[in-house]
Amino acid sequence: MSVGGIGSLHDWSQVAQAKDSDARAWKSPYRLEYTHSLHDLVGDLEHGERGESHREASISHLHWYSHETRHRYGSWGPRPRRYLPLEGLADRSLTWKRERVIAAAARFIGYAYQHHHIPDWNPPASWPWQETCAGHNGKGVDCSNFTSFVYNQGFGIHMTAAVERQSQLHQATQGEHAISLRRVELPRDYAERQKMLHTGDLLYIRGREEGPVTHVVLWVGSVGRPAGDVPLIMDSHGSGVRDDEGNRIPCGIHLRPFRAKSWYNRCASHALRVFHEDRKT
Repeated sequence: MSVGGIGSLHDWSQVAQAKDSDARAWKSPYRLEYTHSLHDLVGDLEHGERGESHREASISHLHWYSHETRHRYGSWGPRPRRYLPLEGLADRSLTWKRERVIAAAARFIGYAYQHHHIPDWNPPASWPWQETCAGHNGKGVDCSNFTSFVYNQGFGIHMTAAVERQSQLHQATQGEHAISLRRVELPRDYAERQKMLHTGDLLYIRGREEGPVTHVVLWVGSVGRPAGDVPLIMDSHGSGVRDDEGNRIPCGIHLRPFRAKSWYNRCASHALRVFHEDRKT
């Protein structure tokens, strides 16, 4: 990961290759480029207590793999810690807030798709496991635990991790305050949808057209650098999506293309926007 000034880059193909065997055989054609430096966006997560992996849970790291935790939480593992509101957020620009969403999420690129509450929970092989495309237990989260954790850790904004319930939220909590979430209804036209969505938006996808919401992605928007003209999303997903070079993107958290004929676009329901012009923080 490079940490630089204006226009700093994430080349996450190298990060992903270090995470699992599938990713080691795959080189992503996608990258992220921000108008703010990575140090400014997520320096506190890279080098501070807020971003420490052993502090992600609501219980002490000493008890993550205890018999009590196994009995109480089972295959999902411990629930996430409720992070405090991010200091100084009111003084930050709308662009900074939206870019921080993606920069905070990108720290987990390469993690597996797992039915866990927190990304760095890595139970032993003997632990109960819900079968996923990862093929084995290990670090990782599913789609809505991923999005809720990113906003929780990045900003101290708390929302449910149940995907269908999350998609219907009108507000979230931040410390002692309720904050409004703006619902964004999507036009049918693919090009118009791209214009409507902003970096950091939560985009909800139905399992089938006219069916219930079963998936959520982060809209990457202006900070994404695809190989072509197709916009990018970031999500925790299976391995059924191919990149612009025709290669299968590994299971787990990755940048993926939002194509006109893709399931993502065909079954898109609506979006929720956390950082909008009406919010003061």
